[in-house]
Amino acid sequence: MRELGFGVVGTGYMGKAHAVALKAVGTVFGTNLRPVCEMVCSTTPEGASAKAAEYGFRRSASDWRELVNDERVEAVLIASPQWTHREIALAAFEAGKPVFCEKPLGETVDDSMAMVAAAERSGLPNMVGFNYIRTPASQLAGDMIQSGELGRIVNMRAEHTEDFLSDPDEPGSWRTRKRSGGNMGDLSPHIINAVQRLIGPITSLVADIETVYETRPGANGPERVENDDQANILCRFTSGVMGCLNISRVATGRKMGYAYEVTGSDGAIRFDGEDQNALWYYDRSTRAGRQGFTKILTGPEHPDYVNFCLGPGHGTGYNDQITIEIRDFLTAIETGEPVWPTFQAGLEVNKVIAAARQSSRERKWVDV
Repeated sequence: MRELGFGVVGTGYMGKAHAVALKAVGTVFGTNLRPVCEMVCSTTPEGASAKAAEYGFRRSASDWRELVNDERVEAVLIASPQWTHREIALAAFEAGKPVFCEKPLGETVDDSMAMVAAAERSGLPNMVGFNYIRTPASQLAGDMIQSGELGRIVNMRAEHTEDFLSDPDEPGSWRTRKRSGGNMGDLSPHIINAVQRLIGPITSLVADIETVYETRPGANGPERVENDDQANILCRFTSGVMGCLNISRVATGRKMGYAYEVTGSDGAIRFDGEDQNALWYYDRSTRAGRQGFTKILTGPEHPDYVNFCLGPGHGTGYNDQITIEIRDFLTAIETGEPVWPTFQAGLEVNKVIAAARQSSRERKWVDV
């Protein structure tokens, strides 16, 4: 076993989640590389010092450059706002350090292209934080599709719907500012990444993107919402499969509506993030009178589950998804071999988002 010093840029929700995962991964997976929470960066010296104490980091910084260039920081994890990703990642690669970056990869396609190019020039391990697709149930879904268990895939329906802005009286915040990327920059990357993983590349699409609540309460009266609330996307995959995606942050009643249904000639599967430890499976070969969707509870037989729990149906949780991500990143560092999703996968997601925005503006089908 060898210790590996990690520097984490960002101390918000995801910064904390990654701190938990960094401390857990060695125990859960018995990794040869053991992360050390070396340094964490926030926007002020006082805030960074407080978060270092709270999250268990040895040291803190208020300038990400100090963290990136510190000799005891051997790998950089970016959990700061998306408009900061490009500059930090490029500096980290220049300093010879592997980079794990939270989604979306870049603020724009150009940013993501520059980050991919820098990663390729450096030859260093790089990954993007798409955690939801790593549940044991979704890994099982991927295995069933790839093995041909569902037969020929004919349709994919997917959504990422939540209701954190479904109340029109919810005040405006950073989430409603243009630079946050809106619903398309926040929720859509996860489900686009999921369908690309399960079905393959998207080649063309038509999208309708909408701001439902155009103003929200602000400190000085009504405040304009600068980004989108919801979107519908019809698409075609390289394989010819037809798909549709619904993404919304104003979906009243939905808390974690990361869900998909894949239909094949021999069977079908359904997954819902609000029941993340189950996969529903329909087997067309079942005799008449016994057909119907069967609930498969994840257990030790399914990918990565046994490392967390020995009991079938006992379940894994959100932070376990992050821990699996960090295991994968450590594997990439140890072996020197790319582990999905690399920066290239993040770029492919950004291309779909850009195409969807173009389609909605121009009211037409667009090639990705």
